This record gives sequence, C-alpha cells and structure tokens, in this order.
Amino acid sequence: MKVFVIGLDSAPPELLFSEFIDDLPNIRKLLGKSIYGPMKSCIPAITIPAWICMATGKTPGELGLYGFRHRKNFSYNDMWIAHSLMVNEKAIWDRIGEKGLKSILVSVPPSYPPKKINGCLISCFITPDSSVNYTHPKELKSEVEKLVGNYVFDIVFRKDDKDSVKEEIWEMTEKRFEVIRYLIQEKEWDYFQFVEIGLDRIHHAFWKYFDKHHHLYEPNSKYKNVIRDYYRLLDKEIGKTLELIDLDEAAVVIVSDHGIKRKKG
Repeated sequence: MKVFVIGLDSAPPELLFSEFIDDLPNIRKLLGKSIYGPMKSCIPAITIPAWICMATGKTPGELGLYGFRHRKNFSYNDMWIAHSLMVNEKAIWDRIGEKGLKSILVSVPPSYPPKKINGCLISCFITPDSSVNYTHPKELKSEVEKLVGNYVFDIVFRKDDKDSVKEEIWEMTEKRFEVIRYLIQEKEWDYFQFVEIGLDRIHHAFWKYFDKHHHLYEPNSKYKNVIRDYYRLLDKEIGKTLELIDLDEAAVVIVSDHGIKRKKG
C-alpha cells in the first residue's frame, strides 16, 4: 500500500469541507469515501514548525523550532532562520527509508538545504532561489528545469500589484503540479508528500476581498473571487494528479498545517 499526502498550507476546514465544496468535485469525491474533519495543529500553529511536527510526531518544544525566526542568546537583534539542518529527529520518510521504502518529497517545510533521503526531494519555500542546489539527488534539479524551466518556490505576496501576485501564484502552482505528476510517473515511491504554499499566499493577499466581515472588506472588487478560483485550480490539479495513482493500491491523505481567519490590528 502506497501513501500519497496532499499538503494544502493554511486550508481551513470551513472552506475546504463546506463553503467551497460544491466547486471542488475531485476533493468532494474523495471526501465521499473518507473519514475527515477539523484537527488540532501544534502550538504555535504556523507553517514551520507544523509540517515537521506532523512528519516527526514531535512537539515544537522537542524540535526546538517555534517559527521562521529565532533569537540567538535572547537577543532582539541577532536572529537565526529555521532550516532543515535544525531538525535532528527522524521523520516518517527517514523511518520507512530504514526499511528500504522510497519517498518523494516536494516542498515540505523545512527542507532546505536538501537532506539525503531514500528517494527524491525538492526543497520548500525557504529556498533562496533556483541558483542553489535544491534537490536530492543533485541531478534531479536538471530534470526539473528541463520540465518547467525556472522552478518557483514562493512568491512575494505582500505587495500592491495584486494582478502580478495572482499570476505568479497560478504559475507557481501549475509548475509544482507538473513536477509532481512527472515524479509520480518517473520515480519509484512508497510514500509521496507535497505541500502547496500557494494557498497560504492567496489567503494572505486576497482575504479582505473575500471576507465580508473583514474591517477592510472591499465590496464588488475585481478580486472578490480570486480565493474561490484558486481552490478550483487546486481541485483541477489534484484531479489530474490522482488519475495517475491506483486508488485501490494507495491511501490518499489531504492535510493542512493550520487554518486562516481575518485579523484586525
């Protein structure tokens, strides 16, 4: 039995399971024969450490990871940024690798710099840019770039040009799924996990145009349907991807690290 884990960063159950479900035929089909519901994340419930807590079964305190930035020696000025080499606990892919099983990881935080696993790895959104080595094995980088050109790890979403934010998130997500489908077909795997950070970015950039109760809500904005449209994109890409997997021989898991809500202040 293979395991295929779909990670949707910041997917709130209120939208995924309820408000948008009629727009998501592929996810709805999965839910029809699955157990699902809201789950508790770690504390603090943020991207790093949540994904690696899930993979290791350890708390942020046991990992020594509480977020992206950490103070050195209680300083307010001297900081270190979380990265893969700070994780000393074994993750699920390490444990099954010891049993000879192969894993493929795409954009699972924190995975830069890329660490050796029994299988293939493409690093996550903390990767500086595509000029560095971001794969294991190193040769995989050339395969990725032959397939999609410049691989996109993350985008700048805190900016005023919302048209370009939307365009860049779509490009990033479509490239990631193209790479995922290539790896499913071309590489051996028993465990496959990817995380799409685009959902988190679309929430951050466009929430005030979607949420009528947000204090900065802009009615009738041309961006009012961007979040819903992105969920539709995810559902379409997930559907195309699942066509490549024998669902009688694989367990499919959809999971998130945290939800999202409006913020004032």
